[in-house]
Amino acid sequence: MKQIYTYGSYLREKFDAKVYKVGINISGFTCPNIDGTVAKGGCTFCENDSFSASRDEVVALKGFHLNLQSRENPFLEKQLQQLQSQFEAISARQKREYGAQKFLVYFQSFTNTYAPFSTLKALYDKALSFENVVGLSIGTRSDSITEETLEYLSELAKTKEIWIEFGIQSVYDKTLDKINRGHDSQNVKEWILKSKDAGLNVCGHLIFGLPDETQEMMLETSKQAYEWGIDSVKYHPLYVVKRTALANEYMRGEFEPISEELYLDTLVKSIQMKPENISVQRVTAGINDDSLLAPQWCRDKNEQIRHINKALKAVGLKY
Repeated sequence: MKQIYTYGSYLREKFDAKVYKVGINISGFTCPNIDGTVAKGGCTFCENDSFSASRDEVVALKGFHLNLQSRENPFLEKQLQQLQSQFEAISARQKREYGAQKFLVYFQSFTNTYAPFSTLKALYDKALSFENVVGLSIGTRSDSITEETLEYLSELAKTKEIWIEFGIQSVYDKTLDKINRGHDSQNVKEWILKSKDAGLNVCGHLIFGLPDETQEMMLETSKQAYEWGIDSVKYHPLYVVKRTALANEYMRGEFEPISEELYLDTLVKSIQMKPENISVQRVTAGINDDSLLAPQWCRDKNEQIRHINKALKAVGLKY
């Protein structure tokens, strides 16, 4: 049985310690696909309110959103306080429950390069100042990062572990149009290559089960993403949650979610074609609350993992 190269294995090998990602949600960040810069309403599968920090933090910054053209940020101190309080709480729990020794601060929700450079620098520098933090992982969109920010991250990468995570989703522009993505596949490729040239580590997010995509199309997305030189990958099935455009399509019978059988087969084939140096950070996703409409197999994460391991075992692989 061959062990799949995981992100955890990569971090253990590099730092000889238990390294955990600390997911951070900063109020005031949004997305150019939500604020109307490139589109309106967000991607069709995105429930925008799900990307909130605590209720009190949201109320404190209600109506305030940053973008690349923002000239000032009167709430920067509040954001820095959010960053510190979230890091302290989450890292303490990870130490207590999992024996975590070192940390990557993961700017997770919304688009975490979509703000003035001065704000980003303050947040990134603050995160790197915390005890036992070895680096950053920054979730963003390829149409929402500037050359100035990339240059700064490149400097940080000379001494720190710097990751940037791009939502690739699909390499087919007709699919990206259907999900209201707001940019094309060439834009993602361009910024992945730029990020690699700048010395950053890149994680690519892939979604299987997007509207009207065949398995051949899903696997072609995996193939091209690997060829672009990503260092790590997250695989997601597309599931439908309430209060989204995709939910409306599903209720009208215009969208059929991917079956678990097709997802498992596509995932296994994608992993089999993956170069060994690309680590795997995630093999599935789901949600177990009343917001999930379909497919129901995405409700139980533990059950999903059992089925994935069974499918991988059948081809001599272990996750």
